[in-house]
Amino acid sequence: MVLAAQVMLDSAGYSPGEIDGRAGANFGRAVAAYQQSRGLDASGRVDDATFERLRQDFGGQPPVVNYTIADIDVAGPFQADIPKDLVAQSKLPSLDYRNPLEAIAEKFHASPALLQSLNPGQTFTETGTQITVPNVMPSSPLPGPGGGKPTAAVGNKLSSVQIVVTKKTSTLTVEDTNGNVLFFAPVTTGSQHDPLPIGQWKVTGVQQMPAFHYNPDLFWDASPAHSKAKIPPGPNNPVGVAWIDLSKPHYGIHGTPEPSQVGHVQSHGCVRMTNWDVRRVMEWARPGTLVVFQ
Repeated sequence: MVLAAQVMLDSAGYSPGEIDGRAGANFGRAVAAYQQSRGLDASGRVDDATFERLRQDFGGQPPVVNYTIADIDVAGPFQADIPKDLVAQSKLPSLDYRNPLEAIAEKFHASPALLQSLNPGQTFTETGTQITVPNVMPSSPLPGPGGGKPTAAVGNKLSSVQIVVTKKTSTLTVEDTNGNVLFFAPVTTGSQHDPLPIGQWKVTGVQQMPAFHYNPDLFWDASPAHSKAKIPPGPNNPVGVAWIDLSKPHYGIHGTPEPSQVGHVQSHGCVRMTNWDVRRVMEWARPGTLVVFQ
């Protein structure tokens, strides 16, 4: 039931983060937010009434479907060995997916472990192989490095929206002028050393597939031996596939190379989301969009 509910929540715009078939904290928060939006008891648990409403909203579709591995899924390039050290990462030509499994898992908003459990014995390397995947709208192919300007879809949604990040619940919502939730997702909001800067800010720019300009002076835990470095773009870049720049200097909303850790570990102050969720937020984010940190 958890896997089905995660898929249906993702479809409804209440992201549980990485779809992994487990009822963790991100899942419970997404369930509660969905329940509140539908006038149900916001318990955070999937009771019969909640599951039935999710099923209705999902149109009775199956939670998992068959997918045929395509050439683009296995073509790469891939970067199998990615060091944790940021300066070492700057020496690489790119920070692509490590392997086809990681690429396909992110395409369907899932953990690699879930795909492996749904497809025992599969290598995920052969074009034409049929596999089982979560029935979500798959993420579109990534733009090239330094994608620069937002896609055409950015800014074509409601013009009067605000993005709200709530520290207490580690969540982000996109809301219209009436406070209606248009999109919900889990986030990581900072740490004791780099707390979320409470207040109102504005989006100043949006970039897909950004390079990351590493400045050790801004990292409390940086190695004394580190110097400034430019880390190449890619889904395993420290800020993932997108950067939404804010009027607060050095702060932004961005993706991550580790979707399983969103909402569970600390960040260096910025708002971190899964790569697919930050791309959803980009549909509303444009220069001037209000961002509230609370």
